Amino acid sequence: MNAFDRQVDGKADSENFDRKPAPGSSSSTWTLRSSFVGPQGVRSGWSMLIFTVILGVEVLVTRVPVNLLLHSMKLNPSLEAWNPAVAAGILALLVLVATAIMAKIEGRPVLSYGFIDKRRLARFVLGIVGGIAALSALVLALKMSGWLIFDGRALHGKSAWSYGLQWGVAFLLTALFEESLLRGYLQSTLTRGVGFWWAAVLLSLAFGATHLPNHGESPIGILSVVGAGLLFSLSLWLTKSLYWAVGLHAGWDWSQSYLYGVADSGQVARGHLFATHPSGGLIWSGGPTGPEGSIYVIPTMAIIALGLWIAWSPRRARSWSR
Repeated sequence: MNAFDRQVDGKADSENFDRKPAPGSSSSTWTLRSSFVGPQGVRSGWSMLIFTVILGVEVLVTRVPVNLLLHSMKLNPSLEAWNPAVAAGILALLVLVATAIMAKIEGRPVLSYGFIDKRRLARFVLGIVGGIAALSALVLALKMSGWLIFDGRALHGKSAWSYGLQWGVAFLLTALFEESLLRGYLQSTLTRGVGFWWAAVLLSLAFGATHLPNHGESPIGILSVVGAGLLFSLSLWLTKSLYWAVGLHAGWDWSQSYLYGVADSGQVARGHLFATHPSGGLIWSGGPTGPEGSIYVIPTMAIIALGLWIAWSPRRARSWSR
């Protein structure tokens, strides 16, 4: 039984934690205990606070050595390109450690927060292919409408392969970090407190808020980030795992930043296969935000969501709402 299953079946835990105080025990002690522990273990609010504190301490402890490592890589031409991949990998590792600690406290397998799935490889590969295909369709629509102009290839030969691999690893680790953080432990735990979809909405809004400081971001761009969070949540709701979400997240970002060289949330990656630039009104072209800032992104995400619903039977989703 994984973490999500236990959220909808708390009978055993309820028998343990909802009992009346034993004769002779202090009612004040029992009240204090019940404020921290509920029918399904440590209450969700406290669990999220502990997780956040653990993650914050990890970041503070590792900040100096990580900054020194990344700085030394920038000074080495042969390693500089791998800087984003290493940074994303470290963040993913910190989230995994924090999740493992909480899993130990809660007595659950560390993979139970969205990473138990017999079809993990198939879903992951399907997600990558879907991400590349969906972003390519969006770019094609912008190109055919005249809102995106291709300027030719920017990389050739060994550099093209090198940057393609580097960005592939970087975006895979970034997707793993963001999905593990927002749709992994936090989604699982917040679901215990407010329900799956309220948790998904709150965490998707938080996902959008993290993109607000990006230079060149736009209202449609932020809306698309929130929409992406809800889309990833839908895949979790239907499949009970994050493999498809991690794959699509990585494939989408890799296609934007490396394959087509368009801006990703207002940021253009160094080292991209094709050179492009937006043309025309911001609402249509996305402007400095990139394709995610174009109104075209809304029907693109709607089609992906419809495909998810068709691909995985809604009957499998009903168990979430029991």
